[in-house]
Amino acid sequence: MAKLGTDTKWQDLTLGLFLPDAGNARLNLTGSWRSIRPVWSHERCIRCGICDMFCPDAAISEDGAGYYSANLDYCKGCGICARECITGAIEMVQEES
Repeated sequence: MAKLGTDTKWQDLTLGLFLPDAGNARLNLTGSWRSIRPVWSHERCIRCGICDMFCPDAAISEDGAGYYSANLDYCKGCGICARECITGAIEMVQEES
C-alpha cells in the first residue's frame, strides 16, 4: 500500500479480478421484457461469435458445435446481435404469446 495525500490509502487490485456473485443479475430474468427474439440460421452462420461479442446482456452462448443461441431467460430482444451479424444469419422474429 502506498500513501496518497494525508489520509488516503491506495491498494492495487489483482489483475483479472473476478467478483463471483456481483449483484443479483442472475435472479432478474429480463427476458420477459422481450417482444421480439433472435433466431439463428445454421446454414448462414459462419460461427464467428460477433453476435456474442456485441450482446449487451451476455445472453448469447456457443453450443458444442460452435453455433450460437440466446438464453431467452435474459435476452431482451434488442436486436443488436442481428444488426452486427455479418452474414445475416440472425433474424428477429415476433415473440409468441
